[in-house]
This record gives sequence, C-alpha cells and structure tokens, in this order.
Amino acid sequence: MKERVQKLMAQANLGSRRACEDVISQGRVRVNGKVIHLGDQADAQKDIIEVDGTKLAFPEQKLYIAFNKPKYVLSTDEPHEGDTRKIITDFLPFKENLFSAGRLDADSEGLMVMTNDGALANTLTHPRYRHTKTYKVVISGLPTQETLIRWQSGVELDNEDGTIDYTGPCYIHLMEGGERESTLRIVMTEGKKRQIRRTASLLGHTVKSLIRTQMGKLMLGTLRPGEWR
Repeated sequence: MKERVQKLMAQANLGSRRACEDVISQGRVRVNGKVIHLGDQADAQKDIIEVDGTKLAFPEQKLYIAFNKPKYVLSTDEPHEGDTRKIITDFLPFKENLFSAGRLDADSEGLMVMTNDGALANTLTHPRYRHTKTYKVVISGLPTQETLIRWQSGVELDNEDGTIDYTGPCYIHLMEGGERESTLRIVMTEGKKRQIRRTASLLGHTVKSLIRTQMGKLMLGTLRPGEWR
C-alpha cells in the first residue's frame, strides 16, 4: 500500500514527520533510485527507499487471513510430488511466507487462519494457551449418553508406532440425533492428528462431515468454501 514517504520515514524512526519532510526537501531521499519531492508516495514492502544512500528497513507487514477450506484441499504449503490436489494458497492472492495456524485434514472443511505472524500462530495452536476450537460434526448413527460422556471425558487412541494419545476433556452438544446419522457440536482445546475421526471410530461411529466453525473468538461466519477475508 502506497503512503507518503515522510510518513514511512517516521515509521522507520528517522525522526518526526516534519523533520523527515525537511530531509526530503533537501533532496536527500530517493525511491527506486530517483530523488523524490514532498507529497510523493511509496510502498514500504515493494519500493526501495534510501536516505543519504542508506536503504531504509521496514518490518514485514503482518497478514491475518480467515479462510474457509473446502473439502479435499490440502492444508500444506507444498503437496507431495505427484499430488495434484489443490492447496490453500491456490485460493489466496498472497503466496509468500504464509503458513496455517493449525491444520485440517483433506477430508475436513472450515475455518483456517493463514498468517505470517509466528507468535500469533503459536498462541492459537499451542495447548497451553487453551484456545477453543469448535466443530460441527456429522457422524453415523445415534450416540448413547454413555458414549457422549466417555467422549467428553477423554479416551486413549492407539498410534501406528505403538504409542498412545490421551485426549483431554471436551464439550459435546447433540444438535440433531437420528438412527442414520447425528450432528454434534464439539468444542476442544487440543488438536491431535485426526482426533475427532479417530475418537468417533473408537466409539463405534464414522465421521461423515467435519467443519471447523470457530477458533477462539474468530468465527467462520458467512464465508463460503474457498473464500477468505
């Protein structure tokens, strides 16, 4: 985004805006090699701004993007060789230095946060911060009250390498129930690999649909699959 150069100079701690205007008036400032004048604009992320021959350094602009991941899209920066499925950045105009704060498997849908702010990503995903993640999950069959209590209390999940994952407590609300399928609202503060799908399978159910609707206070809202804001 273009802004007046004196404002950018002040942001780079070269003095007050009035002092920066004086420096520009003295012909000591160049943008992309050309001497500029008061009122000229530049983009700190794209243009080279020099004062007395020294290039100004600006912090990287922080980007925060809410994205509705469609089903079958990969939550990765680069697919494996030979994998032709789309990845998240195929839908975004920003390609560089973005990574996801938490992932969704290819069969899942819903809210993802894309950012270049590592501190925020760590805060959103690390269990010690206990940020909640909310999911709308459709499973086969009708879970019993005993099953829901067991699910909410936490279970042991076997891993392929012989280790065991112990899931923490979560909140589950039965939104709709039927013999063929039921819809659950699940709120949790952790996110082990395919945790919801593995837990449902352990308890005798198959996940038919899984949509993440909220991360902390950030909600999916009206975003359609493939859209971002």
